[in-house]
Amino acid sequence: MNCKNNMVYIEHMLACIDKIYNYTEESKEKFFGSPLIQDAVIRNLQVLAESSQRISGDLKDIHTEIAWRDISGFRNILVHDYLGVDCDTIWSAVEKDLPLLHQALTKMSKNITGVDV
Repeated sequence: MNCKNNMVYIEHMLACIDKIYNYTEESKEKFFGSPLIQDAVIRNLQVLAESSQRISGDLKDIHTEIAWRDISGFRNILVHDYLGVDCDTIWSAVEKDLPLLHQALTKMSKNITGVDV
């Protein structure tokens, strides 16, 4: 497994999560009222999910606390079924899933590098 390449993708995923947090920090109402914010969040979720697919299978096998297949499946919905994307589902992912993913990715990066990212 190539730790350097894995770290690039882990850091990219964390950066996407940080952007999403910045876009949604004001309120749920602002998210639901702004197609621009919705588009920015959805795009970063797509990019995050795409980066997750580039992490080595060996590393994914070690970190089973992350639902890698669910992330990939969510990406497919965002990209291929974009007309059926529901803002409630997106908000739920932002509110419930991203904090857990951020925590797991941060821990994973510390295990790889031995330092905080």
